[in-house]
Order: sequence, then C-alpha cells, then structure tokens
Amino acid sequence: MTDITDSKLLACVIARILDDKLGKDISILNISHVSSLADYFVIVTGDSTPQVKALMEAVKDTIKKRFERLPSRMENDVRNRWNLLDYGDVVVHILHKDERETYAIEKFWNHAFSVTEAEWKEISKDYTVYK
Repeated sequence: MTDITDSKLLACVIARILDDKLGKDISILNISHVSSLADYFVIVTGDSTPQVKALMEAVKDTIKKRFERLPSRMENDVRNRWNLLDYGDVVVHILHKDERETYAIEKFWNHAFSVTEAEWKEISKDYTVYK
C-alpha cells in the first residue's frame, strides 16, 4: 500500500490505470481554479458497454487495493454507458463513445487547464502494470 494524498498524482494514476486497460482519449482537466467540485476530472472513452463497466471496475479495484481509497460516490446511467467515480478531489468520468460526444465535458469545461498525456504518463510511470 502507498499513501496517495496528492490530487494530481491520483488523477495521473487513474489515467494510467485506464490507459493500461485500453481506455481511449484519456483527458485530465485541472478544474481547481474554476470550481469547488473537485481538483481534477479524468475523462475516458470506452468502445462498448462492457468496456465502460470494466474500466470503472479496474479503477475502483486498483485504487482500493493500492491506496485503500474508495470513491465517496458512484453513479451510472441505466444502460451503463456512463459511469462516474467521485474521489472528492478527483472525479472520473467513464463514457461510451456516443455519450462522450453527447456530453462534451471538455467543451463545457474549456476554461480548465489540461494535463498533457506526456505529463500524466511521466507522473504515473511507477504505477503501470507494464514495467
């Protein structure tokens, strides 16, 4: 177990988990300067409903196992094409590709700062399962 209290590190580790599980179009938005909802959003696309569920389970299980941290809230739509894991400082949005286009979270939060893929991969390199 490792203690993880830094919001950015948590967001980057979650992105790494999603990347290791073949999530697509992973985006991390730093919303701390524009909202009190959270510090970061992590957004990912799944190609199918089963993948959306698998991505959600992978994040939930890995964060629980490695950091003993559970989401304070979990939500999903009835068709399980959109899942949300709320860790307080980091909110994870896992969406089917059609819902990702419909909700357009990045466009709504276009005033947030993005964490580049190169940056989150560097920050989370010690947390990949592919060492």
